[in-house]
Amino acid sequence: MLEEILHIRNVKHAVDRVISNGGASGIDGMQIDNLRDYLNTNWKTLRSDILSGTYRPQAVRKVEIPKASGGKRMLGIPTVIDRVIQQSISQWLGLKYEGDFHDNSYGFRP
Repeated sequence: MLEEILHIRNVKHAVDRVISNGGASGIDGMQIDNLRDYLNTNWKTLRSDILSGTYRPQAVRKVEIPKASGGKRMLGIPTVIDRVIQQSISQWLGLKYEGDFHDNSYGFRP
């Protein structure tokens, strides 16, 4: 399963999705603009760490945003790398299980 999730085609698509979604940096400060360069240099090690079970996601960066009704809401912003991994998993799960969903089921789908 992990081999399929980490297949280069799936990961490249995940990278494209994360870049197109934009968003702030996580706790490590890595900007989306640096993602491709980082992965070009570190992909083999990152992939190996995931496959061996030694990879650990980083903590999320906590950010408070104002609510329209007043007050604040806490957000947890994952690192860009963790977002790529999450997106890769989500894409694989979506392809694997989409056929099991009822045609009229719209909630809780990847």
